[in-house]
Amino acid sequence: MRPTTGRCLVLHPHLKMQSGDAADNGNVLRDPDGRLEEAVRLAEAIELEIIHREVIPVNRPKPSSLLGGGAVDRFEGYIAQHDIEVVVMDVALTPVQQRNLESAWKAKVIDRTGLILEIFGARARTKEGTLQVELAALSYQRSRLVRSWTHLERQRGGFGFMGGPGESQIESDRRLIDERITILKRQLKDVKRTRQLHRQARKRVPYPVVALVGYTNAGKSTLFNSLSNADVVSEDQLFATLDPTMRSMKLPSGREAILSDTVGFVSDLPHELVEAFRATLEEVVEADLLLHVRDISHLDTNAQKNDVELVLKNLGVSDESDLETKSNGKSIPLIEVLNKSDLLTSEERDFQHTRAERHNDPMVLISAITKEGFGELLQSIDDRLNARRQEVDLKVSWEDGALLTWLYDHGEVKERHDREAWVELKIMLEPEDIARYEQKKITH
Repeated sequence: MRPTTGRCLVLHPHLKMQSGDAADNGNVLRDPDGRLEEAVRLAEAIELEIIHREVIPVNRPKPSSLLGGGAVDRFEGYIAQHDIEVVVMDVALTPVQQRNLESAWKAKVIDRTGLILEIFGARARTKEGTLQVELAALSYQRSRLVRSWTHLERQRGGFGFMGGPGESQIESDRRLIDERITILKRQLKDVKRTRQLHRQARKRVPYPVVALVGYTNAGKSTLFNSLSNADVVSEDQLFATLDPTMRSMKLPSGREAILSDTVGFVSDLPHELVEAFRATLEEVVEADLLLHVRDISHLDTNAQKNDVELVLKNLGVSDESDLETKSNGKSIPLIEVLNKSDLLTSEERDFQHTRAERHNDPMVLISAITKEGFGELLQSIDDRLNARRQEVDLKVSWEDGALLTWLYDHGEVKERHDREAWVELKIMLEPEDIARYEQKKITH
């Protein structure tokens, strides 16, 4: 039996929406049972032992406890009877609501924000990821002081929201937290500078960057491994990938591209994390092409798509076809990758194939496990990157035979005129290859 950090009760408060809320709240699109299942998987990601799970209808949220008195009393008895140590509330609680529920239930209460932060704290591996998560956790803790930042439990990772060995009394001095936040922000600026230098280095030997984005557990890391022959962790688990990873990949035309795997998005992503991970998500902003990987077999696949698009919009990124946001942010071509076709019935697969063929924007049905649709996906990536090519007129000396060969390998020659001392070419090249040509020309 796997070790657990506590016996857990998972509750999804299903809030009744007021008229007009539908346009602003993605949850209205979601099936409450699907949201509950996602909350359970989040809890399992930090090895909590799920004793019971339940959707709780909430018609009128109480400022003091969110749930009505009857529900609070009912779970008080259940929690005591079953020795529940942790209650996961799949909603953002106010500090007052959290304290009151803990007092009533005599158990640790953790809301959706705290749970996601706990997972991120346990999973971050790179220096940048660790700094970002700690900053997010401190911003969250500052208003609650759930656990003292000076005594965060490090035995299993995470940020001590769950309690555990060595937990201390709540630290009341916010000045210490503020000082630590200032230090972290300064360190993150240094990391951001380093990442910009790495990007500049890539541009000196430029390849187009293809970034995978999508809801957590949509299959991005599995697809990343298959396309790049990498060995990134690809567990059937929420937030299995937190730190950005980059590898090269070969396209049908023979050219290379850089494939970037990023952290998965999630509905109601804590705003602390959106800000803290902005530096990591800059890889998405700087990409030449986005692959939006979707779990097409998931009950809430359309709601998950909306969540991802909302995060991208908040980052200032829009698809080329999105005229509404194009003028307000960076326009990046996007391919919608409908993953996990192996989990569909033959009828569902046929329907999705037909839908993809008729869709105006690029859409490909694949399975990252069986590699169904990979040929079509790779060709679609190649085609979208080719669309970025620009027509340029070049003169290449006959003495630069290697450079001439390189241009034929990397571009599409439209016209050629042989002169006495040089060759005149009208050629289609990507922006990166134009830059590479200029560098090669200098060195020849």
